[in-house]
Amino acid sequence: MYKHHRYPPIIIKQAVYFKPRFTLSYRDVEELLAIRVVNVDHSTIQRWFFKFSKEIEHNMNQRKK
Repeated sequence: MYKHHRYPPIIIKQAVYFKPRFTLSYRDVEELLAIRVVNVDHSTIQRWFFKFSKEIEHNMNQRKK
């Protein structure tokens, strides 16, 4: 699922997780990743969110049960 992406899956998962969990904007997530020395544009984070949010939501719901 994460093939052909420039960043490792852990970075993508973390960026997508931050957005709904802490109700941050895409630019806020961009700043958080910049603190961790990962330079990602906010529009890229938005595309990741639309593409991978359902998978992460599914995994979170399974852990709650």
